[in-house]
Formats: sequence, C-alpha cells, structure tokens
Amino acid sequence: MDGMENGNDTWPDTLQVAQVRIARPTDRLAEIVHFYVEGLGLRELYRFENHADYHGVMLGLPGAGYHLEFTSHVDGSPGAAPSAENLLVLYFRDESAMGAVATRLGEFGVEPVEPENPYWIEHGGLTFEDPDGWRVVLMPRTVF
Repeated sequence: MDGMENGNDTWPDTLQVAQVRIARPTDRLAEIVHFYVEGLGLRELYRFENHADYHGVMLGLPGAGYHLEFTSHVDGSPGAAPSAENLLVLYFRDESAMGAVATRLGEFGVEPVEPENPYWIEHGGLTFEDPDGWRVVLMPRTVF
C-alpha cells in the first residue's frame, strides 16, 4: 500500500488546514538560514524585521503548504535543542538525491552525527545537526 489509497492523500473534513508552519527560536539566524538554504536547499519564502522586536525568516518549497519559520528576538532566544530526538525528517525520492544534499552539507563542513535511534541508520538515513544542535535526518526513500 502506498499511503495514497482510501483517501489518505487529502486532509480530513474535520481538519481543513491550508498551511502548516513549524516555528522555533534561534540566536543564530544567519547561520540557520545558511544551513537550511545553502546546505539543505530550501528556499527563503519570506523575511521580516523588527516585528515586536522579532526578526524572522520562513523557509520551504515554493507553492507548498508547509514551511519552517526561524525567529530571533533582540533580547535573545532559547536556541538549544531539547534532545537528540527532536528531528526534522526529509524523505527523498531516491538515494542519489539524498546523497547530493549530504555532499553539499559536507562541503560546508557539516558531517553526519550518530542518531539516538538506530532506525534511521538501519534504513539508510543520515543525521546532521544544524547550528543550534537541532537534528535533520535525510532518508533515501519515502515511507508511504
């Protein structure tokens, strides 16, 4: 089963969401943008400055209904990851597409780290830490 059967490819009638945003603070906004845009390959979708003393950037894929937001407050923000199991997992269509991103990250001096959960390695994944220590897992194939 590919996960698209039985109507699983649309939002349920009880949750008609138009967009999903995952947001978190950082004290390293420029480094974070560099990691996610230049390293991973996401695009900068929107940027704001001095909104109630916050600066922020939204990153993602153009036209997609989901994106990441990173914010920084003028007085500082908590930026350390709470655990090694806080993950952003990116599933690729094949191993070569994943490998290209891993190579690009390596060119920036970002090397894979040992994941806390062995599942990721057992299924061909590579785990990287962003400048704040939050982890991104690259997986060579989709789950469903």
